[in-house]
This record gives sequence, structure tokens and C-alpha cells, in this order.
Amino acid sequence: MSAAAYPKGMAKAVSRSLRVYHGDPVRNAAMDALYARFLKPGDLAFDIGAHVGDRVSSFRRLGARVVALEPQPGPARAIRLIHGRDPLVTLIEAACGDNEGVVTLQINSANPTVSTASPAFVGAAQGAGGWEGQVWDHEIVVPCTTLDKLIWRHGLPALIKIDVEGFEAHVLAGLTKAVPVISFEFTTIQRDVAEACLALLDTLGPYRFNVALGESQSFELAEPASAEAIGGFLRDLPHSANSGDVYAMLTS
Repeated sequence: MSAAAYPKGMAKAVSRSLRVYHGDPVRNAAMDALYARFLKPGDLAFDIGAHVGDRVSSFRRLGARVVALEPQPGPARAIRLIHGRDPLVTLIEAACGDNEGVVTLQINSANPTVSTASPAFVGAAQGAGGWEGQVWDHEIVVPCTTLDKLIWRHGLPALIKIDVEGFEAHVLAGLTKAVPVISFEFTTIQRDVAEACLALLDTLGPYRFNVALGESQSFELAEPASAEAIGGFLRDLPHSANSGDVYAMLTS
């Protein structure tokens, strides 16, 4: 998509995302404290679905090298503006999935943080409480790679963060190697996607799990739990919980 073909209002929406995701020092400090459990200086982190790069910034504050994937031109431009001169940040303007090739992104130009490669996600949002007024009004075709290919090119990361609006199971299906820590977003409109992610991770290694709701940057459980227990936790959440992140931690 060229700049001339940009959906109307996209630049304003990206500016809003920059204020929301980079402009809260309390939230940023809480994010750093959470990721500091898993990252130390010199580690490698993958940010899959980086949007405007708030996690990239957190990983860099912790001294980690970062490979960030963001297929949307507007958010990718924002990451380049913030981190383009940093040799320890590699930005790849591509999606991630179960196969290399291309995918079609459904763009929500008024709220690009929920743009998605999953038609099922768009369908689940239609008519769902809390999702009123969300419109996916453009499509773009973007390159798609896999986690295995990223690891082959850049090395095994200490942490992978995945936030791709309903496409998380496709991303994890492209991974065949156990990674020390993997987080993936879940939504209460697509709990089946989270269940699929838990099942895929269970095949990769002995993981234990915890959950952070919304943007709390804090774990709900005092101790990591099994995939079965986390699945039950997610099923029992009220619809109004909306979203959060599951953290998978390799135990050996």
C-alpha cells in the first residue's frame, strides 16, 4: 500500500496509538518489570505483531536485541522513526504464520491495533459486546514468514511475544522448537484460538502458564499452572474481560 493509497484517518489512528502505547510511564515501568523476569542484557526477543513498538522499546530498555514484525505500513513507519537508528532492532515488514508466502490483512483504519489476517476474528467481533463500531474497511496483501524461518535467520530467542488478533495459532503452528518464554494474546470472543495455542505449545515442550489480563502487566496466578488449568481459567472469564496475554514458560 502506497502512502497515497493509505486509508483515510490511518495517520491519526497511528498517532493515537503512539500516545496510548508509549505515553504512560507507569505502564511502561510495569511492562519493564514483567519482562525483566525473562530477559537480560544481550538476549534476543521476537515481537510478532509489534504495532507501534511499545514492547520493542521495553525489550531495548532491558538491553535485549529485538526482531520485530509489523506488516502494516503506518505502524511500521512509527517503529522506524523510534528505532530506525538502533542497530540492535531489526524491523521486518511482514506477517508471521504457518507457511511462508503472503497473507491478506484486514485493515481497521480507525483502529489499526486490531487489524488482522484472520477472517474468523473479524466475524467473531461482529455483534460482540465491546466491539461495537469496529470496521475492517481495507485489505492489503503482505509477505508472511514463520517463526522457524526467523529462528534460522536470527537465532533462538529467549522470548517470543505474539499479538496478531486471532492469528496466534497460525503463528505457533510455524514453530517446531521450544523457546524459553512465549506469550500470546487471547480474546474472549475467540477462546478457541487460545485453546489451540495451548495445545500447540504442549507439543513443543514442558511449559507452565500464567495470564495477564488486559494491559495490567501483572500475573493473575500466584504460581504457573498447567495448560489444562489455564484453559479452564480462560473459559471461566467473563466476556467483559475482553483480552489479555498467556505466558508460557519452559520448565526444563
